[in-house]
Amino acid sequence: MKRLVKLSLATSVALASFSCANAQDLEQAIKNVDVSGTVAYRYNDYEESAAESDSSVSNNYKIGLNLKSKVNDDVTANTRFIVGTTTDAGNVGLDTQSSGDGQVDVTLSEVNFTYTGIANTSITIGKQGLATPFTVHRDAMGNEQTGTGILAITNVGPVTLAGAYFNQTNLGESGALNDPYEKGEKFNDKTPATDAEAEDLNKKYGNEIGSKNIVTIGAMVNIAGINADAWYIDMDDVFDAYTIGLAAKYNVGDVKLAPYARYSSLDLDDSSADNKLWKLGMRANMGIFGAHLGYGQTDDEGGLVDLDGSSTTGYDEHWNVTLSGQADSSVVYASVDAQVMPKLNVALKYSDLDDDTSAKQDEREIYTQITYNMSKNFYGYVRFGQYEKDNAFNNKTDDLDSTRGRLQVQYSF
Repeated sequence: MKRLVKLSLATSVALASFSCANAQDLEQAIKNVDVSGTVAYRYNDYEESAAESDSSVSNNYKIGLNLKSKVNDDVTANTRFIVGTTTDAGNVGLDTQSSGDGQVDVTLSEVNFTYTGIANTSITIGKQGLATPFTVHRDAMGNEQTGTGILAITNVGPVTLAGAYFNQTNLGESGALNDPYEKGEKFNDKTPATDAEAEDLNKKYGNEIGSKNIVTIGAMVNIAGINADAWYIDMDDVFDAYTIGLAAKYNVGDVKLAPYARYSSLDLDDSSADNKLWKLGMRANMGIFGAHLGYGQTDDEGGLVDLDGSSTTGYDEHWNVTLSGQADSSVVYASVDAQVMPKLNVALKYSDLDDDTSAKQDEREIYTQITYNMSKNFYGYVRFGQYEKDNAFNNKTDDLDSTRGRLQVQYSF
């Protein structure tokens, strides 16, 4: 029955993908399609106590459907459909307090061809996810960064090299550059005073930013259990950035350790201010118990080094507290968990952000999470905790104190 449902979903899309003029038998063509993806539902309930803040309750949905078809021995056709938002390939949130149930749009997020006719090399041409440390190209619930261009990846021994060029992206709608007023303030330390300035910010950081060319190159190496990577990215007339990261896994007796470290820098073309963020941490497991301790810090000139806070270069380790985009700040992430049953994990997570700017908007959160993996492809979790932010409202005189809960269920196929 599961296979029938999965095939029915794929068939409805595949029928629209093959022309009647195609000589290949339709049944055989459908059999040649590899189907994968995710179906996710999230319920958020935020109860907030602040002068300018309202409580919010929402239902959130997203489906990502990937279809991969082998054209011949060297070429594969790939498509991805999103049931969610039309602009940033993210989830749709329906506010239960102010609106009724609604319908969700279906959009074509990716359509490209991958050539593997060169040994140890793949070349992807077309509309695709931006698979870089600065972006998130696939996400079961959040937004995704996409672009049209060419990506080439080749393996040379333990080294993997990557290079890409995109002449169009959705970064004007998705990620850290999608709000011209907020990001203009973060980037240039000013807000638009006139309509002309607002128009200029919209051109630079608004929807038109999606027409800017992007070039990126990267190198990854795996030697003796240590993974290292270095990447550079340039957006024409907007910024250039680089990142260097290290990660490792090794055992000390019965303890499994996984340290990591990363340094990232982003330089705006029209500003002397440099955005920098570095982070390091350690994950450990012993038997049924796990723990994580991480620390990150940003430069006093700025801390926006990513195009999505959930990307590798960002630091968005837990729930509400993120270091990404925070100037002159530091954060501590700490968590412990226990695999109390083969399918049941219980975790306690704590975050503390120290804001050293004049705003002094320190943040703290503590929450517990219970995760249940019913099967390899189906799981859910429940979160409940407290989030606080100093000087959040009323011209930065009132604090935010919020009790928050979340339920998420996700199916992968």
